[in-house]
Amino acid sequence: MAATDIARQVGEGCRTVPLAGHVGFDSLPDQLVNKSVSQGFCFNILCVGETGLGKSTLMDTLFNTKFEGEPATHTQPGVQLRSNTYDLQESNVGLKLTIVSTVGFGDQINKEDSYKPIVEFIDAQFEAYLQEELKIRRVLHTYHDSRIHACLYFIAPTGHSLKSLDLVTMKKLDSKVNIIPIIAKSDAISKSELTKFKIKITSELVSNGVQIYQFPTDDESVAEINGTMNAHLPFAVVGSTEELKIGNKMMKARQYPWGTVQVENEAHCDFVKLREMLIRVNMEDLREQTHTRHYELYRRCKLEEMGFKDTDPDSKPFSLQETYEAKRNEFLGELQKKEEEMRQMFVQRVKEKEAELKEAEKELHEKFDCLKKLHQDEKKKLEDKKKSLDDEMNAFKQRKTAAELLQSQGSQAGGSQTLKRDKEKKN
Repeated sequence: MAATDIARQVGEGCRTVPLAGHVGFDSLPDQLVNKSVSQGFCFNILCVGETGLGKSTLMDTLFNTKFEGEPATHTQPGVQLRSNTYDLQESNVGLKLTIVSTVGFGDQINKEDSYKPIVEFIDAQFEAYLQEELKIRRVLHTYHDSRIHACLYFIAPTGHSLKSLDLVTMKKLDSKVNIIPIIAKSDAISKSELTKFKIKITSELVSNGVQIYQFPTDDESVAEINGTMNAHLPFAVVGSTEELKIGNKMMKARQYPWGTVQVENEAHCDFVKLREMLIRVNMEDLREQTHTRHYELYRRCKLEEMGFKDTDPDSKPFSLQETYEAKRNEFLGELQKKEEEMRQMFVQRVKEKEAELKEAEKELHEKFDCLKKLHQDEKKKLEDKKKSLDDEMNAFKQRKTAAELLQSQGSQAGGSQTLKRDKEKKN
């Protein structure tokens, strides 16, 4: 009998029985709480928005601290993601907070691919977690989960409508991360403009099919507050780390010539609503949604690409071993096919190379024969010329000898005649 059939029978045959006395498993929630507190928690926030919208200031205000970081400039050649991790402690609860900011987002003339580095970064975190899950020896209890749990999307307070860059980016991210849109520096526009701007943003998000994170209403303890806060999205926020004395209290605020904007005054902005929803009420739901929805979608698509399925064509459960063997055989078959193709290609290239070498050798032989013939012809010409020169030299020598002989004979005859004339004169 298969294990799934046994499990199904156990589930169907489960019945409720009363206890005769106290056993003690009612302390399981306390055990879980104690274990979770001792291990600590992690939470990762991605801040997406143009440079200068106050992303760093809002993070400092949210967590009531000063995070270290260099201010970004508008001269970045492309979008870069900068990640910083901090260990925070509140009471006896530890939180490993990771803040990822998009440096240079929206600063380029061509913004067509501005969303790609963000999508690649989110997928890289999913892939790292998946690789850890697929290891034989897993250490998930100590693994630093870097998956993005919440994306705070900062919208410029234009008061008109969303930019095409914002719509495209949120559309690409809504299936990968929990998007919470917020209107940054909302004190830059009036209340009436802000109300119209919120309605316009919500309308554009719906008409373009962008799925933003909705605070859950299935839990009765938070259903009422979450339902109310869903109607306030996107939150209009103001951030400030400066404290001013207002009345008898020191409060975070921004001082202007025309008055003071109190960060934690709900009549001035939605900062308190954002903090309540993000940190105090729905932080665990954001973590859960990241794991059960976005990561599971990535994991399913990735495993389907690798050839793993839940059921075969006959709707029977797939065995991991059978799937592995099938993929292994398929891989070996492809490997052998590629090996055979490479071998044939190698043989073909060797034959082509041999033909080229034979043709080159033939050309060399023909060239050699041609040069040899030319050499022989030149040699014959030189020999004939040498022979003619030798004949000319011999003829010249003969003519020279004959001339010398005639000259000597003429000189002797001239000498005898002179002697004869001399004798005649004496007589």
